[in-house]
Amino acid sequence: MKRFMAMLNKNKNKDLPPSKLLDLAGELCQDLQSSSPSLEKLVGAVMECKHKMYFLSNIHIVRACVFVHIRNGQHDTACSLLEHCQAEEKEELVQLWHEVHYQRVMERHKRDFLTPLQKFRCRKRNPPPISLCPEGLRSRNYPEEVRQHLHRFAAEVTANPDKKQREGLARDTNLQPTQVYNWFANYRRRRKP
Repeated sequence: MKRFMAMLNKNKNKDLPPSKLLDLAGELCQDLQSSSPSLEKLVGAVMECKHKMYFLSNIHIVRACVFVHIRNGQHDTACSLLEHCQAEEKEELVQLWHEVHYQRVMERHKRDFLTPLQKFRCRKRNPPPISLCPEGLRSRNYPEEVRQHLHRFAAEVTANPDKKQREGLARDTNLQPTQVYNWFANYRRRRKP
């Protein structure tokens, strides 16, 4: 930790700190426990540094900063940090985004945990920004060809397929048998007058 702080002070006026400083900060973030006062000190130094965005290209540093901000109740700062960081691990960044919002809801409602339904609602109310999902949010709808295949089967064969038929449809459409089962259950429910 002392070595990192010394190197940071030595390089604070340079245009870009050396890559070994970034690597050292990442290693420290991995090694230090999330409740460690040293981690708070490290995160504080990184956040006050003029090269903050350079450090936020390392997922370990991003994760440490987010956890420290969550622990300090700074949810908006954690979200802003995630939105603007340059780390490549987008899936993990999305998970961290959700974790920030889960913690915010738990604090607001004074709970120790959230049920899967509460987490689902939290994710729906707080979708990740486009900077974390450059390919866009995943659609919950099946591709058009899959839906057409299932509709054709329901119209021409049966709207209530047995287990063998569902397994065959699952193979044909690249879905799980439970997905096919649920699709037909929803189809029948929507068809009721």
